[in-house]
Amino acid sequence: SDKHIQWLLGADGEVWVWIMGEGPGDKPYEEISEELIAERARLQARREAEELWRQKEAEISKRFRDALAHEKARILAEKWKGEMEDRKAAQALEERVREEFKRKEEEERRRGHEQVRVQEEQRARRLFQTLKQQAQLHGAAGAEEQRAWAEQLRRSKAADEERSRQAQHARDEYRRHSLCAIQKGTVAGLSSMFQELGQSHEQEARLYHHLPGPGPPLPLAVPVSRTWERPLRPVSKEVIVRWFKEEQVPRRAGFERNTKSIAPWFH
Repeated sequence: SDKHIQWLLGADGEVWVWIMGEGPGDKPYEEISEELIAERARLQARREAEELWRQKEAEISKRFRDALAHEKARILAEKWKGEMEDRKAAQALEERVREEFKRKEEEERRRGHEQVRVQEEQRARRLFQTLKQQAQLHGAAGAEEQRAWAEQLRRSKAADEERSRQAQHARDEYRRHSLCAIQKGTVAGLSSMFQELGQSHEQEARLYHHLPGPGPPLPLAVPVSRTWERPLRPVSKEVIVRWFKEEQVPRRAGFERNTKSIAPWFH
């Protein structure tokens, strides 16, 4: 009760509606849809490529770090084993080795980055096709669901019209029998019960459908039907719940399609 919806109205006072692809300056709907799908595919492919690059970069760094340590150990071993006593020469050699490994590492990084970029583009194209197919399938399923819902509404409306016609017929029969009973003097004071225009729907439902009420039942000459008929206006929450369980649940009103669960939009 504390939540409300206020619709945006247009100049004509009706609810304002924008149909994507048909507004002034809009691109065609198919072009807008493909752009959105392509953007989703590109972003997802970029996230996957970034994660792949982080893994590959860590692997490259670890491999060259281990190789450099191994090479430094080999140089030190040869230094001590050989006749090289000049420390500067040893440092120069170590520096050259370090530069060579650095160059190779940068080259490996460049190749790895290029490989990840190519994989990202391929992944984006595959995701685009997949998302586009899903959007097409979703659109077809939505159209089928709308057709089924329209058919369900049509049947429900027809059933409501038939019940309304039966209720009107019952009222006409009741009035005719009541008039005959009054003319014969078998129902004393019946007409005085309905002189007020503000009579309650509960009394009318009891007279029409013979529901139990206070006091002895009136001796009306109206045929009693064993089939329960709901009144034109619900007289209580119990009547509404009974109507829904007996008439709407067998028709799967308010159910999720192809399931046994009530839809979340049904309150």
